[in-house]
Amino acid sequence: MQVSVEDAGSLTKKVTVVVPAKTVTKKLDKSYNKLKSDVSIKGFRKGKVPFKVLEKNYGEQVKAEVGEKLVQDTYFDAIEQSGLNVVVHPDIKSHSFTDEGTFEYVAEVAVKPEFELGEYNGIKVELPELTVTEEETDHALQALRKEMAPLKSVDDRSVQVGDVAVVDFQGFHENEPVKEIQGQNYSVDIGSGVNGKEFEDACLGLKKGEETSKVVPFPASFPNPVLSGKEIEFKITVKDIKERVLADLDDEFAKDVGEFDSLDALKTNIVEKITREKEEGRKGEFTDKLMMQILENHEFEVPDRLVAYEVSEQIKQLEQRLKQQGLTLESAGISQSQLIEDYQEASAKRVKGDFIIKKIAEVEKVKLEDEDIKGGFNRIAAQYNMPVEEVRKYFGNRDDLLPFMNELLNEKVLDFLRNKAEIIEVPIEAEAAEAAAAESTGENA
Repeated sequence: MQVSVEDAGSLTKKVTVVVPAKTVTKKLDKSYNKLKSDVSIKGFRKGKVPFKVLEKNYGEQVKAEVGEKLVQDTYFDAIEQSGLNVVVHPDIKSHSFTDEGTFEYVAEVAVKPEFELGEYNGIKVELPELTVTEEETDHALQALRKEMAPLKSVDDRSVQVGDVAVVDFQGFHENEPVKEIQGQNYSVDIGSGVNGKEFEDACLGLKKGEETSKVVPFPASFPNPVLSGKEIEFKITVKDIKERVLADLDDEFAKDVGEFDSLDALKTNIVEKITREKEEGRKGEFTDKLMMQILENHEFEVPDRLVAYEVSEQIKQLEQRLKQQGLTLESAGISQSQLIEDYQEASAKRVKGDFIIKKIAEVEKVKLEDEDIKGGFNRIAAQYNMPVEEVRKYFGNRDDLLPFMNELLNEKVLDFLRNKAEIIEVPIEAEAAEAAAAESTGENA
């Protein structure tokens, strides 16, 4: 087999593969012999159809099937022979059977970038100091008090903040009802912000049986694709108004909440819970800031085709989420070309970060052990409340296991990097001032 390589871009190679005539003839003969025993042609007994007749009637079909099989059988050997470090599936540009009896095809491939590791050890990362304020504790306590309060219908007044309004609503876009935006006997926690401030504010002051209409503009960045970038008119009817009967904040309340002897014990538990939540959230922020600095310390190109693949995977995930809601990109009013543009930068960073992480793993000899994979299985089993054996079976397929192992390796390298990094705690007031200054600078730019 002859293999030649040409440059087709900085990280793109054109690989030309010539499969020898002997191999091609063997594949064609095998295909025609199978065909001879399977087909029936008028005027010939089954299994006795001459080669020329088969070639005339089925030649193009046989060549197409054999050509595809030859590419599948030879591609990986050809790449190994070329010495290229290919990072994404090939784009087969052309293929043909030649007059000399050989089979030739051209595969355009993306190759791994070559780069030197920049600074990644001992990165200094600024994070807000981990404290729980009295205001946060009191807010959580009030939320718990609100959550446990029984609801009582009221008839002698209008909706006010803190009530639960039971409503029917219908959303309209350009005067047409939107089937995905409607509800009957829907509970709206007024003032919570769960249903959006403008929707909740529209209910304020209404009495049972009264109606209202409110136009709400949704930004393009709004997470619900049915609403993003649209002006929706909500027509709302109040069916019932319920007020909360709030308990006194005392030791008896703490006992009703759970196994707490006193209100102080409940407050201590709340502080511990908030601390754990902040620690988990700070870990994500830590990782993001750490990776952003490491990305800035490395300048190299990444393969366009790999970025395009990452973008397509992001779009597929969005399509799957929409499908669960009975929607498509088109029905949700989402432009695929705009998605490609929107996902481009973040996808390029993910691809670049993955190359850096893999090189750090290689240099620092960070490898997956059996315990790491076992831990990954256990985590998924706990997350989805599944038996571990069932999780193992799911990842029994190599195509499913490899991405999972890639994710576990990335996590292990990120743990390594976090352990090597230095956290600089910034007082919350200082961080808020910096954020405000950055926002102000952005507005003045």
